[in-house]
Amino acid sequence: MFSYYARLALISLRNSPALTVLTVGAIALGIGVSLTVLSVYNLMSADPIPQKSDVLYAVTLDSWDPERPYRERDATIPPYEMTFRDAVAVRDSDIPTHAAAMFKAGFSVQPGNPDIRPFRVISRMTDRGLFAMFNLDFIYGDAWGARADEGGEYVVVLNQTTNEKLFGGEDSVGERVRMGDNDFTVVGVVEDWNPTPKYYDVNNGAFDEGEEVFMPFALTEALELYSAGNTNCWKPEDIESYQNFIDSECVWIQYWAQLDDPAQRQNYQQFLDDYARNQQSVGRFQRPLNNRLFPVMEWLEVRQVVESDALIMLAISFMFLAVCVFNTVGLLLARFISRAPHIGIRRALGASRQAIFSQQMVEAALVGTAAGALGIGLAWLGLQGVRVLYREVDRLTYLTPSMIVAGFAIALVAALAAGLYPAWRVCRTSPSFYLRLQ
Repeated sequence: MFSYYARLALISLRNSPALTVLTVGAIALGIGVSLTVLSVYNLMSADPIPQKSDVLYAVTLDSWDPERPYRERDATIPPYEMTFRDAVAVRDSDIPTHAAAMFKAGFSVQPGNPDIRPFRVISRMTDRGLFAMFNLDFIYGDAWGARADEGGEYVVVLNQTTNEKLFGGEDSVGERVRMGDNDFTVVGVVEDWNPTPKYYDVNNGAFDEGEEVFMPFALTEALELYSAGNTNCWKPEDIESYQNFIDSECVWIQYWAQLDDPAQRQNYQQFLDDYARNQQSVGRFQRPLNNRLFPVMEWLEVRQVVESDALIMLAISFMFLAVCVFNTVGLLLARFISRAPHIGIRRALGASRQAIFSQQMVEAALVGTAAGALGIGLAWLGLQGVRVLYREVDRLTYLTPSMIVAGFAIALVAALAAGLYPAWRVCRTSPSFYLRLQ
């Protein structure tokens, strides 16, 4: 019977093209708007490393002002970053499976090839644990060795794009790259790494591109590097030299650790608390003990990566879809009532109310399918518009397969919901009423 109802529905849709276009267009417009916002929201709030997000932790120490909390609206949240000396001290722990201190820095690259102009890169100063902890994939070579973490060897890992610029994509392990005033030896090349959101460092844009090169954190002092990201201080600091800066109470280092089981996490929490107590004994860490480990998704929530405005926009988009569905109810009612004579004849010839209802719902389903296809097209156009207006979020402006399926599903449900009342209304009227209209 379904194929028969489908043929009748297609004939009906062809017989009133203007009303068909209006009905399909009403739902498609709502699908296009809601799917555009839903796609961006889904990518913003997605788990960036689902295979291990429950064992990766942002490590925080509360070394902030004893008179006021780091966040006034939530005193339980410690500073998002560490001081340099705290990060160096925490690096001594061998409890985590992997761990890494890190910050963002900028370098000017001076290619050996005179045909390539100098260019600037963003570097992640970090420990070798980052590569295994965050599952970076090496194309050539490997991470630097433990000695580089301890002594600060002049080595670098390039991402694929930078390796293409400098060496044409060839195996560059062992080659030299001049960055700033120093030469660095390439020890590895990784695939471009752009997690969305950029959970390991959301300070200057949770959806920014990832770093282009990676260098040992242990070079920080030798190169006298400052963060190209955030640096926050809770008191006036007398900084007349680089040593003054790294000895200050300013926070600018991110720290992440991989803790694979509850016992490991408990031991590491104890290590952090013991370190804080030790610092309290020498006059630092004067706030109540508040060192916390945040797993990835909780960290994104704490850092408010998905702003409340995004939730409001999502709600508004679905309210708009509801308005479109409400208008579709009237359009479908007009469609079904216009076929009253035909329906009256079918009812007089013995068609049941259930058969009439089923036929109208099949037609509504076809409308929903067409609206889904058109709505997905409108969503694609909407995402291109978002990309043009906000280039910094271009990695959030594409339709995933799951969103395409969701678009068709939402359109189908919306059309069926819109068709319920018109179908019920038309099948409840008596055949004699239809026959009088002949």
